Amino acid sequence: MESGEAAAAGPGAGRFPFPYTPYRIQEQFMEALYGALEAGRVGIFESPTGTGKSLSLICGALAWLRDCEEKRRQEEARLLALGAGGQDALSPQQARPGSADAAGQPDWVTAFVQKKEERDMVDRLKEEQIRRKKREDRLEKIRHNVQLKYAAKRKRCEEDEAKRLLQLSKEALSEGAGEGALDQLDQNEEELILDEYESDDEKKGVSGLEEDDDDDLEEEHVTKIYYCSRTHSQLSQFVHEVQKSPFGKDTRLVSLGSRQNLCVNEEVRRLGTLQLINDRCMEMQKNKHEKKSNEENEGKKRRVSRTVCPFYSFEQMQFLRDEVLVEVKDIEQLVSLGRETKACPYYGSRFAIPAAQLVVLPYQMLLHEPTRNAAGIKLKDQVVIIDEAHNLIDTITCIHSAEVSGSQLCCAHSQLSQYMERYRKRLKAKNLMYIKQILYLLEQFVAMLGGNVNQNPGCQAVSQTGTVLKSINDFLFQSQIDNINLFKVQRYCEKSLISRKLFGFVERYGSPASAVKTNKENQKLAGLQDFLLTLQQGSDKDAGTPQSPPVEAEHDQLRTTSPLMQIEGFLSALTNANQDGRVILNRQGTVGQSSLKFLLLNPAVHFAKVVEECRAVIIAGGTMQPVADFREQLLCCAGVDPARIVEFSCGHVIPPENILPIILCSGPSNQQLEFTYQTRDLPQMMDETGRILCNLCNVIPGGVVCFFPSYEYEKQVYGHWEKTGLLSRLAARKKIFQEPKKANQVEQVLVEYAKCIKRCSQTGGQMTGALLLSVVGGKMSEGINFSDDLGRCVIMVGMPYPNIRSPELQEKMTWLDKTMPRAGGQAPSRVLIENLCMKAVNQSIGRAIRHQKDFASILLLDHRYARPAIFNKLPQWIRERTQVKPAFGSAFAELRKVRTCILCPATNTVPHCPHLDLLRAFL
Repeated sequence: MESGEAAAAGPGAGRFPFPYTPYRIQEQFMEALYGALEAGRVGIFESPTGTGKSLSLICGALAWLRDCEEKRRQEEARLLALGAGGQDALSPQQARPGSADAAGQPDWVTAFVQKKEERDMVDRLKEEQIRRKKREDRLEKIRHNVQLKYAAKRKRCEEDEAKRLLQLSKEALSEGAGEGALDQLDQNEEELILDEYESDDEKKGVSGLEEDDDDDLEEEHVTKIYYCSRTHSQLSQFVHEVQKSPFGKDTRLVSLGSRQNLCVNEEVRRLGTLQLINDRCMEMQKNKHEKKSNEENEGKKRRVSRTVCPFYSFEQMQFLRDEVLVEVKDIEQLVSLGRETKACPYYGSRFAIPAAQLVVLPYQMLLHEPTRNAAGIKLKDQVVIIDEAHNLIDTITCIHSAEVSGSQLCCAHSQLSQYMERYRKRLKAKNLMYIKQILYLLEQFVAMLGGNVNQNPGCQAVSQTGTVLKSINDFLFQSQIDNINLFKVQRYCEKSLISRKLFGFVERYGSPASAVKTNKENQKLAGLQDFLLTLQQGSDKDAGTPQSPPVEAEHDQLRTTSPLMQIEGFLSALTNANQDGRVILNRQGTVGQSSLKFLLLNPAVHFAKVVEECRAVIIAGGTMQPVADFREQLLCCAGVDPARIVEFSCGHVIPPENILPIILCSGPSNQQLEFTYQTRDLPQMMDETGRILCNLCNVIPGGVVCFFPSYEYEKQVYGHWEKTGLLSRLAARKKIFQEPKKANQVEQVLVEYAKCIKRCSQTGGQMTGALLLSVVGGKMSEGINFSDDLGRCVIMVGMPYPNIRSPELQEKMTWLDKTMPRAGGQAPSRVLIENLCMKAVNQSIGRAIRHQKDFASILLLDHRYARPAIFNKLPQWIRERTQVKPAFGSAFAELRKVRTCILCPATNTVPHCPHLDLLRAFL
């Protein structure tokens, strides 16, 4: 379908180009999405996995964007035509002498002002049209003229060769001059010294553009859709869906990511951690901009040459920007293009934002305001779509929370003290002042944990263990740092790049393997080495292991950790805090094991600006129930008018007979199923669970996935079954797999699980498949698809309520009860607990049905699921098909009727099973 035809089409399926005939629920989804974007709403959209949610989002949103741009072009043409004809578009009434408007201004003054505004607007529109035409012509040339690419590549090769020859000449001149190091410092050490800190005021950041800035980077009226999701793989998958969609060739899309994902400078990539890569990149940028002025500074002692990034070339990044806008590319393709063009994909992609129509980016980049501003993302009157948003509240909370351990605080204090001693004579007064303030902060933070920075944190026992929560003001006063301006300290850390300098210093001198000169000043560094070694030795003493860790291992630890960077994050959280923030003092056995954590209680404060600035915001996911959290804790607390909020939930594409959800209230021996903390450990409850699984595994082919509330409970039940012999009965029908705690072992377990199911389906015999014992909230409850034979039955044992004894959760509950109204007679804290439980349940049971022809049964083992308040929080497409079974016999009979029981290979259907006498045998 051509876009012109679609624009002329009326409401309905014809409005939305689609790669195939859409399901009816997809049409409904796109219509509701189009309406929400047009009306400027905040929408909560739920579309179960397997219903083509991504394509519905793409085609619905981009169809709206196409129509929006067409309306804007028509309006521009009308205004330009009026301007060319000398007509007055804004004031049709002619001013009469002596008359005045409602504000008391003479009509001729009002008319003059209105006409001036018209002329200014027409001039702006003309300038925009010129910029847009220039950009479109340039992209069209790149799209159709391959010779331009080869010419650009040849020019890059010539420039590289010229730079190489110039560098060789400089090195030859330098050797001939015989310049020595300054002040008895190695040349490499010059980069470790802090530059003079000129002002406490926020200086204008380097934009990354050189003198020949391009006008089209400031193109104003390009309406954008910002699409964000949780993971890099989810974003790549979305981009691939765009490429396959009818909009794939005509959409200007740019993918944004972190430096860790986009950097093509191998020297920087080798640093590994995100913070180190960020700091090194910013330092190399700064070096590039200082290089020119340093070289032209005659009459002064020339400083040692500092490293600049060869990929930070504005001309090459312009070329990369245009290539990104010409054709849709994902992150991997963007990185490959950056290597090929020798241009930085991180900055090149950012230069493409102003002209882009669809910007794809991770959660953190959009939801964290400083990161958003640094990327040049402007949300005013734009559209934001947040996908996979079932954990949006937790994500915002985590992004704006920070934690530092006692070991990190002591280590940072030791490192910074040694750094100050080493370079005291070379540091300016303001640098010394701020370093001393940071050292004082570290001392007081450690004191709050009950320790002393000058002693090994691993050997300092904490006298009063436990967890204490404090308000921000109480924490500042009790730690005696209320007289220090944390905003200035945090800004100094950010602008001076002190953590990067300190990391370079520790990397150079922190390992005994490093060659340290034997003069008096360098001998002071022995304290740093000794301290870093004792951190490891202190823990070794407790374990009874030798006290001399390998040099290589210690050096690797230094490379991968930078404690001051973590502490900067904690300071940033404190400075961004308000009355809704808390500091958690977690005092454990030793100071090193203890920690300080900033906890954000109200994530809405950081989401408010997003919904306030944007034209429309869409929060979407496969499982959004229960939506009350989003509506009340996030949107209403962020100041969104309830009338602006719209909710949409669609059914599934599978036939009703392809899914059988059952709430089971009692087991085969009539034991009531109620897995509370008090009853779930009883032997009879664990026995009843085992009997249920034995009966199900006898009749359900393929894979059965059983979710437990926690790893500890799963381990306890497994051990009990081993003792009673239930495990061997289960193993006779299904090979048993357990979810591993370590993330790197998950894939291996899943592969073996799938192989076992496939082998059993092919060979037949007594073994009918596999049983996977999983954990709610674990590695397999999100993001893993148990489609087809991998998940013919999903079982939920009990209700996975969170640990209400957690101090963090208790504080959140107290805060909600104080700030939120009661809902339906329930306290907000009680609603929170239920919602956390049901979100986890819904995520887990949604693993089974993954496409239109899939089928499965779902068993919820606890009579409390039948309570209306809980039942109504199940996803609609599951809830409307759920049966409540008081007794096991009737539930088992239902299971034997459905497709998960007997599959006819000839017809691929399951007839009704009449052999009810088998039921008695199993019971």
